[in-house]
Amino acid sequence: MARIKKDFSPEELRVVGQKPGRMPLDLYNTPISYRENINMTYFDKDQYWVPSFSELGSVQSTLYATKLSRPGADNDGMVDVFGAKWKWVPSAGGAITEGGSPIFTDANEWKDKITIPDVDTWDWEADLADKPADARFSNQFTFLNGFWFERLITLMDFENAAMALVDEDQQDAVIEIFEAMTDMGIKIVDNICKYAPYIDGFSIHDDWGAQRSPFFSDEIARKLFLPFMKELVGHIHSKGRYATIHSCGHIEDRLPIFVEAGLDGWQPQNANDIHKMYDLYGDKLVIEAWPEAFDPADEKAAKQAARDFVDYFCKPGKPIMLGYNAGAALSSKVFKEELYEYSRKHYLNMK
Repeated sequence: MARIKKDFSPEELRVVGQKPGRMPLDLYNTPISYRENINMTYFDKDQYWVPSFSELGSVQSTLYATKLSRPGADNDGMVDVFGAKWKWVPSAGGAITEGGSPIFTDANEWKDKITIPDVDTWDWEADLADKPADARFSNQFTFLNGFWFERLITLMDFENAAMALVDEDQQDAVIEIFEAMTDMGIKIVDNICKYAPYIDGFSIHDDWGAQRSPFFSDEIARKLFLPFMKELVGHIHSKGRYATIHSCGHIEDRLPIFVEAGLDGWQPQNANDIHKMYDLYGDKLVIEAWPEAFDPADEKAAKQAARDFVDYFCKPGKPIMLGYNAGAALSSKVFKEELYEYSRKHYLNMK
């Protein structure tokens, strides 16, 4: 049941603080907290206003970052728990594993080449004790590098990993790898929820496509990925948390997989027809979207872009988020103010 929302007041646009970070966010005098609004979005498929991805909080783990994740620039040359060596690429603003030296080239070799760590023996309590979260925001834990295709790439290099998905002689081994990685992920979720109970959700990273098409077929996705995605998402839900996925590439045809897995949200790349995806799946997935391009120096254009965004994307039972690739909108004070006020009034008037 949708909650009765408080009437809008211009006083709400008064800036009462700032959320620090790479993209600082002015905080308005909102009638409910930013955390409540995003949790409403994921759990209730309702919202007071259109939130931005930048309104999310984040909790980091040194254990995960140094053993299982992609390192930052300060950890260039890091070797992860599986033996993959990472290098920082300044031009890309991220890290990749060193190509040409895969840990194994045939998935059937995996048990001889890597050992799945017993993450329950890691000191999560100490790791998370000095990483308090800001209770004003819905805090996520991000599984950067994930457990499935991205993880397979770090172990095998891209070409070998892609081949393993379609090679019938390797598919059983790929299933074993994904099963082991998913079991590890479930244990990590348990530890995060135990020692960081303020976590509201988890974001899983697994890129599934290039700029024009997915990396693998729907058949492969259903056979090799869906069972384990469904298992991990189901476990996250059993802990009372929401689960989203960051998956780049043109993967429109794979969204039914995400829906069937029970995911609550999708952070896409702008290679997709976001209007079409919202129309088809917006009642099942909270999709991060972006407005049409506009000149941020043109206040009238900025206001119109915000209104057009709300008019299209704010349908009953189909909440939306402003995505990380929203371009000029992220730096336009006028756009953000108009998005907030116009969407607040829109939801009050929506029947």
